Amino acid sequence: MQSVHDKSDDTYSRLEKTVGYSFRDRTLLEEALTHRSRANEVQGDFDNQRLEFFGDSILGFLVSHLLFTRFPDAREGELTHMRAALVDEARLSAIAAKLEIGSYLQLGRGEEKSGGREKRSILADAYEALLAAIFLDGGVAAVRGTIERHFAGFMGEFAASGVNSTDYKTELQEYTQATSASTPAYELTAAEGPDHDKIYRFSVMVSGILAGTGEGKSKKEAQQAAAREALEFLQR
Repeated sequence: MQSVHDKSDDTYSRLEKTVGYSFRDRTLLEEALTHRSRANEVQGDFDNQRLEFFGDSILGFLVSHLLFTRFPDAREGELTHMRAALVDEARLSAIAAKLEIGSYLQLGRGEEKSGGREKRSILADAYEALLAAIFLDGGVAAVRGTIERHFAGFMGEFAASGVNSTDYKTELQEYTQATSASTPAYELTAAEGPDHDKIYRFSVMVSGILAGTGEGKSKKEAQQAAAREALEFLQR
């Protein structure tokens, strides 16, 4: 199987241009692209597991910082949900596929035959390993810039759709379960206005206490507003 070292400088340049970073030490790039199945077949060779471990932490930290600065009015729960959506395996593997990282992976024969270049877990791990390699080669500024470029479109989606897309009812349910409080109970308290422009009002009780109220143009919107107020009340 061809090693990354055997690839031409032009091929390296194409990969680095796609990623948006040029390596000074390309052995780091090789390590990031080497799956453990390949290392198992080549005695003394390395794999990308250590870099993947490090890259996972780097990604979580820098995405958290990016969200923190991009959405100054977002609550902790909103930031947590956005971060989880950004760093999940499906998202990372999609980024890796767009960068065509799969075509550069060093795989063992078994993984090669089983379609390892397209497996989500392998692509996501390789992307995290790549971020760690960039950090080690160029420092935090280099990897921060890389992440900002790769995630810019997703950040734009969050900004366009509005941060307040968080499922507050689910968040409230999880909070009451964690604190051994009773299951939230929602009650419709009012429905005012004509059918085409009705306003609904809901209250939510937790452990016998009125925890929040909310209104909206749909029952779902009103319940979400009540749940948000309840979370703010209970977390004081």
